[in-house]
Amino acid sequence: MSWLIDNFRLFNKKKAVSDYQKEYKYSDIIKQIDEYSNLLNRYILQGDVVAIVSDYNFYSIALFLALLKKKCIIVPIVSKITKDIKQKAKIAHVKKTININLKGKLSINEFNVNHENKLVTKLFKQGNAGLILFSSGSTGQPKAMIHNLDNFIESFKGRKSRNLNILVFLLFDHIGGLNTLLNALSIGSHLILPRDRNASSIATLIEKHKINILPTSPTFLNMMLMENVADKFNLSSLKLITYGTEQMQKSLLIRLKKVFPKTRLLQTFGTSETGIAQTESLSSDSLKIRIKDPNQKLKIVNGELWLKSKTQILGYLNADMDNFTQDGWFKTGDIVEKSKDGYISIVGRKKEIINVGGEKVYPTEVESLVLEIPEIKDCIAYPVKNIITGQSVGIKVVLKKNLDVSSVKTIVRNYCKNKIQNYKIPTKIEVVGEIKFTERFKKNRKTNANFKI
Repeated sequence: MSWLIDNFRLFNKKKAVSDYQKEYKYSDIIKQIDEYSNLLNRYILQGDVVAIVSDYNFYSIALFLALLKKKCIIVPIVSKITKDIKQKAKIAHVKKTININLKGKLSINEFNVNHENKLVTKLFKQGNAGLILFSSGSTGQPKAMIHNLDNFIESFKGRKSRNLNILVFLLFDHIGGLNTLLNALSIGSHLILPRDRNASSIATLIEKHKINILPTSPTFLNMMLMENVADKFNLSSLKLITYGTEQMQKSLLIRLKKVFPKTRLLQTFGTSETGIAQTESLSSDSLKIRIKDPNQKLKIVNGELWLKSKTQILGYLNADMDNFTQDGWFKTGDIVEKSKDGYISIVGRKKEIINVGGEKVYPTEVESLVLEIPEIKDCIAYPVKNIITGQSVGIKVVLKKNLDVSSVKTIVRNYCKNKIQNYKIPTKIEVVGEIKFTERFKKNRKTNANFKI
C-alpha cells in the first residue's frame, strides 16, 4: 500500500474524512496510521486474523489501513450483537478482536483459535494482507469469503485525483462500502460518514457538506422520495447518485429522475465474490448497463450472468465453491437480457423467481407496475402457496393515504389488468405500514413472504 500512503502525502492538507465528531485531513490519517502501527507491533503479528468491531469512523479507517500495512487478515464486523460477533469470529478463525472508543483508544481481545484455515495460511505465506467478508448462506449461517486485500487495493491504483465530496452510505463490512472508501481515498476526495442512515439524516449531510456523490440502494432512494427530502433540503450539489445491491424498478427510476433532473443516475453492479465493476448506464432513466472494467470479464449462460474478476475471492472459509465453475467463472444468479447494442438489462434474481404453474414471474416487474399507482408509495412482491399452480403472486403495499382493503385490492387488480399477463396479477394483496428491509437497505423477500422460499 506504499502508493496509497504516497498519495496521502501528496494530498496532505486536503479534507479527507468528516465523521459525526470532526473533520480530518489526509495528514491526520497518516499520523493515525503510524500511531496505530506502533501499537499493533506490540500485540499483533503479520498474518493474524483480526476483527475490527466497528462501523465507519475516522479511527476505524485508520486502523483498517494500519492492519493492511501490517499484512493482517482483516474482518470488519459492524454488528453490536455479542452472539453475532462471536459466531463470525469463530467462522473466520479470528485471533484478535479490536473495539474502538470515541477517542480512538483500542481495546484488543484475544480468541483461542484451534486451527487455521488453509486459505488464510496461503495468504500469510505469500506475504499478502487479506479481507474476510460475510454473506448469508442458504442455511442461514453467514458464508465467509476471503479476498487477497493487496490485490483488491491494487485495483484502485493510478486513478486521477478529484475534488469530490462523497458520502459513504453502505456499511464497513460491505463490499460496496469498502469500494467507496478505497476509491475516494485513492483519488483524494472528501469522505463524509453518516451517524444515522435514515432519509432526513442523509439529506442533512448532503446539504451541509455539499455532497456530490451518493452511493446507495433503490430501497433507500424510495425512502427519500416517500419523505419528500428533495423539497425539505437543498440537494442541488448532487452530481451523481449510484444505485446497486438490489434491482431497481423502472417506475421508481423514472420518478427519481423527475425529482433529481440535474443529477446523473448510474446503476452499479457487483458481488461480494467478484468486487464492484465499473459500469456505464445507457442514460439516467434507463436500466440498460454495460460493464466496462479492465478487471472483469462477463458472459451469459442460459440467461444467467457469469463474471470472472481479477479481484474475486480466493474461496469460502466455510462453504463449497458450488457457484464457481472449475475455470473460475462466478455464477451471479442474476438473469439478464442482452440487447444488440451491447447493453444488458437485469431481469431478476434466479432464486426470487415466482413459479406460477410453470410460468416465470420476476417480482420487480410486478412491483414496478404497482408503484405506478398514485395511491401506493411502496410495495414488495413475493410467492404465496397455491393449491392449483403451486405458487401465485402476493404483494404487500404501503399506501399514501388511508383506504379500505377491498378498495386497494380492486385498484391494484384493475390497474394490472391488460398491462401484464393474468398469471402475474397478484392474487393476494396486503396493506402494511412499511416494507421490511435488511441492514443493507435491500428489500427482504424471505421476511415478507408467508412461507419458506
